[in-house]
Amino acid sequence: MASKTPPLFFTLSLICLLPLAFFYLHSTTISPNSQNTLVAPKNSIKVYISPLPRSLNYGLLEKYWALNSDTRIGSEVDNEIRKTISPKLSEKFLPYPENPIIKQYSAEYWILGDLLAAEELKSESFAKRVLDSSEADVIFVPFFATLSAELQLVINKSVFRKRVEENEDYARQRMVVDLVKKTDAWKKSGGRDHVFVITDPVAMWHVKDEIAPAILLVVDFGGWYRIDSKTSNDSSSDLTIHHTQVSLLKDVIVPYTYLLPRLHISENRKRNTLLYFKGAKHRHRGGLVREKLWDLLVNEPGVIIEEGFPNATGKEQSIKGMRNSEFCLHPAGDTPTSCRLFDAIQSLCIPVIVSDNIELPFEGTVDYSDFSVFVSVSDALRTNWLVSHLRSYSGEQKDRFRDYMARVQPIFRYDNDYLGGVGPTSRDGAVNQIWRKVNEKVPMIREAITRERRKPPGVPVPVRCHCI
Repeated sequence: MASKTPPLFFTLSLICLLPLAFFYLHSTTISPNSQNTLVAPKNSIKVYISPLPRSLNYGLLEKYWALNSDTRIGSEVDNEIRKTISPKLSEKFLPYPENPIIKQYSAEYWILGDLLAAEELKSESFAKRVLDSSEADVIFVPFFATLSAELQLVINKSVFRKRVEENEDYARQRMVVDLVKKTDAWKKSGGRDHVFVITDPVAMWHVKDEIAPAILLVVDFGGWYRIDSKTSNDSSSDLTIHHTQVSLLKDVIVPYTYLLPRLHISENRKRNTLLYFKGAKHRHRGGLVREKLWDLLVNEPGVIIEEGFPNATGKEQSIKGMRNSEFCLHPAGDTPTSCRLFDAIQSLCIPVIVSDNIELPFEGTVDYSDFSVFVSVSDALRTNWLVSHLRSYSGEQKDRFRDYMARVQPIFRYDNDYLGGVGPTSRDGAVNQIWRKVNEKVPMIREAITRERRKPPGVPVPVRCHCI
């Protein structure tokens, strides 16, 4: 009769073998010579540029600079530039407007400029251009939607919201959608893998429903959610947001283009003001909180709250104010965010974010709580609460905030230092960060396209909330 293996011996043998098994499995999975594509990091995204006429992108720059003048606030600098370039408009190398109202939304210009750069210069660009749409991960639609909208507001603001012949912006929006929808690439995916840059809240206003399936690059979701009170008889239905157009699952939050110069940490000096805010007091929608905050804080010692406008004088005042302040107030305006947040980061002024529904760019890569103070609207509106809370931060804590802020300053930079914006982006800059975020969406988008194709003809696709 065979002898039994002692239970203790068997147990000890297993314990000894487990480390060897783990070592074997682990080494075969992460070996540098492994051909396993699942563990090989992807370091680029393949992008096809949808063919649109020049009149819908760089042609709009020619049209803008050919204007005799722009009478809106902040346009003085562009009126001076016109004197130097109007007589010799070029098909290349036209700058994006410096008027801060427009410049803050210039992502469209820098993203296209990087895609059009010579491939031999693009070793650090995350997006690689392909010339066949079937090889692409995503399709980029090169429409300067912000510039189109702003041109209309300069030329004939009265028809901006109307779908009439005199509204050239509407005609351009219609042209973009009609041209793109005729392509095989759109028909193949239903537009889900197409990328639109829509940073200005009023850009593409007339066709938002039609491009909703696409990947939208937006500065926030303000103005994109639509409330449908008919979906429920519940008395709280007016507070329910039903997703019809935007979602963190498919869209990408991108930064505004900052307007103030970068302050390096080595240049930082003693700051004498506790809290600073410069901007318009009266705003719509969520900006009503700003008016209440203004009245609470305007007479507080150590706090500077002042009306300001985006012109040359206002810019110089903002530079001085932000660089001399420990904290910079960031309340919601017409939309949850503004370029003021990114100006504060470049000025090493710790952002105080009072906006309950804010979405921020590159979260997951950047943890804003490492350099920002988040305050609920209800707390901010309590008498004396906000100032007392900010005074409770120690000098060491504030220095730690600024040190981290200095490290993330470069990722919000769009400018590539190339004439006309056509050139490769900086490795850690905003354009590469945007494409990395888009790349994260690609597997989910491919799954949605595949799921859509296998549906029998006539079967509707249910509208669901994909908010997270």
